[in-house]
Order: sequence, then structure tokens, then C-alpha cells
Amino acid sequence: MLRIVFMGTPDFAVPTLSAIVAAGHSIAAVYSQPPRPAGRGLQQQKSPVHHFADEAGIPVLTPRSLRDEAAQAQFSAHYAHVAVVVAYGLILPKPVLDAPLHGCFNLHGSALPRWRGAAPIQRAIMAGDRETAASIMRMDQGLDTGPVCASTPIAISPDMTAGDLHDLMAARGAALMVETLATLERGALTCSPQPRHGVTYAGKIDKDEARIDWLRPATEVHNKVRGLAPWPGAYFEVTQGGRTERIKVLRASLMEVLAKGVAPKPGPPGTLLDGDGTVACADGAIRLVEVQRAGRRPMSAAELLRGFALAPGTSVRGASPGSH
Repeated sequence: MLRIVFMGTPDFAVPTLSAIVAAGHSIAAVYSQPPRPAGRGLQQQKSPVHHFADEAGIPVLTPRSLRDEAAQAQFSAHYAHVAVVVAYGLILPKPVLDAPLHGCFNLHGSALPRWRGAAPIQRAIMAGDRETAASIMRMDQGLDTGPVCASTPIAISPDMTAGDLHDLMAARGAALMVETLATLERGALTCSPQPRHGVTYAGKIDKDEARIDWLRPATEVHNKVRGLAPWPGAYFEVTQGGRTERIKVLRASLMEVLAKGVAPKPGPPGTLLDGDGTVACADGAIRLVEVQRAGRRPMSAAELLRGFALAPGTSVRGASPGSH
């Protein structure tokens, strides 16, 4: 049985913490981001990991930084065999990385060294990758540069969204972390340096990226929709009665992979081509499947078209020409 410090914040990290607890390891402490104002009343809300730890009776620490000596001394005083880090959100300085007997192990959502950085799940889908991986890395001071100790491939299906991959990655990663800890406990864990070639960086998602540019190829638009669903949600705008409304696209299909129907007559990029929610792109079209109006629940494209009176030929605005 290992003595572990767990460090994580969002719901993505909860399955790993749950699996480690179920495996019988001793959790000395959980570190998570401090409670933040959220909701309509802006009440202080604990993170999903914090909630889970409270229910499990595990002590939780929420320092705003680990850079000061007092925080580092408190971390060292846990006398952990290992720290497990999953989407924690704070930089770990060298004294923290060096404190556990066997080091700090991070679950990262990509096939390293591809997609180092903050948003590997979204960037893989937006790039049209057909496969990614859950990887366990022994952390060093670089940005996701440490040696890889375990990895399991995950296929990205043609219509898979970032939300779909997030949930699958969280489950697969949790199982992989438990396996890795068991191998470490047996003294059989080996970690290999990452190759120098194939390095890419997954920069943080910016809301400004979310506007759909219909002047791009249909495959690129489709990948953007998938990669930004459910958050922040790729969107277009429509104007009716002098009022402009933003419509998020949560799911879409490429026309070339649709199982039924004949391709509609082409039109200028950003034009609604038929009554089924097909929108022209630079070299093809996508069909809207699931959308969301501002302040409304997600709905099918058919519901949107019935209630919003979008006739074929309507222009749906994304990025303006020359904006990319």
C-alpha cells in the first residue's frame, strides 16, 4: 500500500482519486484549487475533487500557491511515497516535485510528446487526430516534458466531441494510474524519456476561437465544433427582426458521412442550404445536429428550425472574410 498525496481540481480528476481510494492506497491529503464564486449568487463553490474528498473523509488543502517555504514544508510533512497529479492547476516547484519518495506522477490526456499543455483533448480533436492516448508521466520542471511511464491508446471516432473524449479519457486514465501505482509498488516501473520529435503544444482554449468561420473547409469546421463542445461551444450568429442571436453548435455531421439524403445545391459559405440544418462551407457543408440558443437548453437542429424560422438561403454569420 502506498502513501499518496493527490492533487487535482475538476471533475476530470475525480475518477482517478476514486480509483486510488478503491485500490486501498492511503491518501495522506488531497490538494485542490481554492473554492471559487460560481452560480447566480456567486457563492463560494468547492471543486469536484474537494467535494469527493470531503465525502470520503480525506483532509483537503487549498493553497493559492506552492512557492513559499511554509507550503513546501507542509507538503513535505506528508511523507508521501508518491504524489498523483490530475488537472490540479498550480505549478509544482522543484521542492514539491522532489518531496515524495518516488516523485510526482501526472495523468496527461495525450500521446506525449504530442499535445503538451493545457488543452490536449480539445486540440487533438480540432486538429483532426484519429487517435490519442492517456499517458502517465513522472513530472519534472518542464511543461509536460517528463519521462512517460505508461500509456494507453484511445481512438477518436469521426463525430466524437471533446466532452465525449473527456469522459472516456478520465475513465481510462484512472484505470491506467492504478495499474501504474501497482507496478511502482512492485518495484517494476520503468519510465522512458519522451522522443525529441513530434512535439506539439496544446494552448489554452480562448473564447475568441469559438466563432465559426464558414470560409474554412467543412472538415475543419466540423473538427472545431467537435473540439469546442460542450465548452466554450463553437457558434454562429443569426439576425431576425433587427436582433442578433448567438447559436452554439454542440454536434454536427459532415455531409460526406451522412447516411441518407442527396447533397443540396451548393451556396455561398455560411448559407443555410435546406430545411435540415445544412450549412455551406468553403468546400462542402456540415449538417447541424444539436444546438443551443442563448439561455436555453440544448436542442436538436430540427427544434431550432421549427422555432426560429430559419429558411433555406438564410445567412448564418461566423468569422468575417479575412479574419483568419
